[in-house]
Amino acid sequence: MSRQGRQITHRVVDSAGGGVHLAEQGEGPLVLLVHGFPECWYSWRHQLPVLAAAGYRAVAVDVRGYGRSAVPAATDAYRMLELVEDNVAVVRALGEETAVIVGHDWGAAIAANSGLVRPDVFRAVGLLSVPYTPRGPVRPSDVFAQMGGDEEFYVSYFQQPGRAEAEVAGDVRGWLAGFYAALSADTMPAPGAPDPHFVGKGGTLRERFPAGRLPGWLSERDLDVYAAEFERTGLTGALNRYRNMDRDWQDLAAFEGAPLTQPSLFIGGGMDASTTWLADAIEAYPVTLPGLLSSHVLDGCGHWIQQERPDEVNRILCDWLATLPD
Repeated sequence: MSRQGRQITHRVVDSAGGGVHLAEQGEGPLVLLVHGFPECWYSWRHQLPVLAAAGYRAVAVDVRGYGRSAVPAATDAYRMLELVEDNVAVVRALGEETAVIVGHDWGAAIAANSGLVRPDVFRAVGLLSVPYTPRGPVRPSDVFAQMGGDEEFYVSYFQQPGRAEAEVAGDVRGWLAGFYAALSADTMPAPGAPDPHFVGKGGTLRERFPAGRLPGWLSERDLDVYAAEFERTGLTGALNRYRNMDRDWQDLAAFEGAPLTQPSLFIGGGMDASTTWLADAIEAYPVTLPGLLSSHVLDGCGHWIQQERPDEVNRILCDWLATLPD
């Protein structure tokens, strides 16, 4: 059977933190795909068959705490160094010594830190939506506390265990639909509307989500897939990634200001706050990403970049991968 005709296969492999679920298609050099919040391996459904057809072994994981992967109870089990070791364990369990790693949203940060901490394993790094920003001298919680004035930045809102979970409980599907719509180019709030990245005093994130229609990239069936996973697991494992940012800052002290030197790729959305707010980080790439081979900001695109613009992202990914040394 041709690569194009192969079905995506699913299995669980051992990792440092327990079982990690993955979806796999194709043969050849390993490309490890890491999703963000609040998603799962399914966010790479458009990339897996295309990368396989191009001659790569494409593997999309459920990050620890998501989907069918292990969900440890301890909050500190979701610190960045644990996730890096999960990625290393997946590469080893697949019988490989090295891999190209590509991440979106939180997955971009996980991919960047995997390359930073384990350059012996991750030979190239692709970042989607969230630019690389080296560790700085200020504790993340202090940075976020200064954002928004009288309003609370969503990352700060997520810090208290149980708070965001209570908002989501009872209508996981509706909350996810609103979150996805809030950051999608065709459904995000109009300029001047209350920003869904912030919470008013005593309010919730949900209050600022757009309602009434799904973004063009998200079908009812797609939403069913995401909702089923989070209805089964809850969101605590996913939210615990945010609750470890200060621990990460401490754990990664030795990497303050460190550049990511492997061959790299960045793709951002022109309408994505992750791209616009971090424009200075993109401008700093000659210093922070000296191995950058390909950088793109897609006009009119929101945050869910590989789902909003799958064909364009697939072309960019394949072109970049083709330039990498074996």
